[in-house]
Amino acid sequence: MDDLLLNSKLPEQDRAGTTWERELLEKLAMETLKEQRLKRRWGIFFKFAFLALVVASLYHFSEYGTAEMENLGHHTALIEIEGSIESEGSGSANSVIPALNRAFSDAGSVGVVVRINSPGGSPVQAGMINDEIGRLRKEYPQKKLYVVVDEICASGGYYIAAAADKIYVNKASVVGSIGVLMDGFGFTTLMDKVGIERRLMTAGENKGFMDPFSPQTEKQKVFSQSMLNDIHEQFIDTVRRGRGKRLKETPEMFSGLFWIGSKAVEMGLADDFGTIDTVARDVIKAENIVDYTQKEGLPERVLKKFGASVGQGAIKALSKTNLPSLR
Repeated sequence: MDDLLLNSKLPEQDRAGTTWERELLEKLAMETLKEQRLKRRWGIFFKFAFLALVVASLYHFSEYGTAEMENLGHHTALIEIEGSIESEGSGSANSVIPALNRAFSDAGSVGVVVRINSPGGSPVQAGMINDEIGRLRKEYPQKKLYVVVDEICASGGYYIAAAADKIYVNKASVVGSIGVLMDGFGFTTLMDKVGIERRLMTAGENKGFMDPFSPQTEKQKVFSQSMLNDIHEQFIDTVRRGRGKRLKETPEMFSGLFWIGSKAVEMGLADDFGTIDTVARDVIKAENIVDYTQKEGLPERVLKKFGASVGQGAIKALSKTNLPSLR
């Protein structure tokens, strides 16, 4: 308002000059603002471009390890299985089987060592890896596959190890647990006390089978136990086929118990004591060790770091509830 009053009192020429100056200042300000915005946009662009280049480079090196190099010479091929045997991770068939194929097919690999440090997991994943080891041993009879046990090789981990030519352990390693379990929870009694009604509608008498909020019938318990027994027999047959006459069977051997490495050697569950280095040097006679383990890609690691896998892990955990497990 003060500007309007002031301009009304100024001569017409002065008002025109003031308007021109304001317009010029506004144009200069707008041009400066545009230039700053443009600089910021280009700065953001170059930052993202540089980040993309770094990510692409890291991804390239994470996907292609030392096993992709040429002229490796005679060497011991190493594959590591760490953690649970699941559909994802280093213990999954999708990770282990391609690594096994590369290790066996490489002309420079003299023998293969699989290092296992696993409490067990999926009988399906363990079974697929066991079958593939058997196939590759027949296809490449001149190459031996040895398992070296780290801290623990139990249940599903031992299911895989049973396919090896020989199993090496530490005296204190944990070995065995040849059994199957299927666990879950039942909340029906608690719901009755609290006064909660479960409303589950199904088409099919057993479609709600193993639902933790519904009572379990005796027929369903019998069915579950029968399924576990069948998988257990598959496990036992696999161990007997892999270990052969080396096994000194006892009633407890297939009961789900586990033993330290020194006892496992006595029982025939393992062959001797050794490490990756001693097996490569003294058994395979190729001290140069090349890691063929299929490493986790950079995108997966980044997602986990920033917590994007939390929801996926929860969904995966829910989807696995009540599935048979070699643990």
